[in-house]
Amino acid sequence: MRTCVDTFIALAHVDGPRVRKEAQYIADRLDVLRQSGAISNDAYLDAGAIQGAFNMIGNLVEMGVPQQEIFEQLKQQLIRACHLEEKHPGLDSAVESGRAS
Repeated sequence: MRTCVDTFIALAHVDGPRVRKEAQYIADRLDVLRQSGAISNDAYLDAGAIQGAFNMIGNLVEMGVPQQEIFEQLKQQLIRACHLEEKHPGLDSAVESGRAS
């Protein structure tokens, strides 16, 4: 999950459609991982908070919220993602392993 957040923090400008696309990727990937047993239900539910936050951030961007505030929201998600990886080691790599090369 940290890699997802890091990608947005590295951008000069965050746009709503891109954040929404990432939120959908996370939702789809978490479903696959949970159904295959690669992650626990707890990890699925915990990671869903970040996916939900990405949807909220997409809404904020589309409402015209200043980028500075968007990046503050992303930084909060980075902290959450770091805690999530501590609680569920390997979650980030499991999510990222589903990306097309």
